[in-house]
Amino acid sequence: MNVAGIDIGSLTAETVILDNEKSVLSYSIVFTGASSKKACETSFKQALSSANLGSDGIAYIVSTGYGREIVPFANDQVTEITCHARGAHFLHPQTRSIIDVGGQDSKAIRVNEQGKVMKFAMNDKCAAGCGRFLEVMARALEVELEDMGELSLSSQRFVPISSMCTVFAESEVISLIAQDHPVEDIINGLHWSISDRIIGLLERVGVVEDIMMTGGVAKNIGVVNAIEKKLGIKLYISEEPQIVGALGAALIALDRGLSKGSKN
Repeated sequence: MNVAGIDIGSLTAETVILDNEKSVLSYSIVFTGASSKKACETSFKQALSSANLGSDGIAYIVSTGYGREIVPFANDQVTEITCHARGAHFLHPQTRSIIDVGGQDSKAIRVNEQGKVMKFAMNDKCAAGCGRFLEVMARALEVELEDMGELSLSSQRFVPISSMCTVFAESEVISLIAQDHPVEDIINGLHWSISDRIIGLLERVGVVEDIMMTGGVAKNIGVVNAIEKKLGIKLYISEEPQIVGALGAALIALDRGLSKGSKN
């Protein structure tokens, strides 16, 4: 039995395909763009192609993420909180806290020894500290988004950023550029400001080790370093942190697919 989990986020859509041994056959990550529905279809097709499967080779599909209800071919929908907890526990069973920082929102989740959600907190009213925030700042600084982490590592100091509102922070960054502050110092300041916001969210659910960070921002070594230094704790980050939610959805799909098959 092969199953799939599809995570539809604000910036990207991810698909993970598992076999009945819980082995990842393939995964795909595509930009959501203007159509979440088209993105989920593209992601699913890419994952199928990578796994050399047709759609008829998938027995059960679970969708998650803010766009989970628009996946027309999904058998079921599950919240991203539950899916991230499941995926994190599968990858690192010692995980007790999860920080998920995506494109438009961020989440902190505390789980027990079985990976069950005990408490969670979300910041979904503002993109401050999320992927979209960093995207806007990268444009203002005229650097590539994926280069921000490495650039910040060469900073000798950080320039404090007083505002975390995307609009005001962009104006502040432009002013700092005009004052001839080094780009790497500005980026470092942005990362330290973002880390404060993320840690504040984590503290609402309790800082309990081990801590896993998921989502696209987990690929930014500058943000990761800032969080680790402030907490004094090493974060666990999987090989591909963007697919943890989709992986959790696929694991749930496997459970439900096997359960359905046993009843037939």
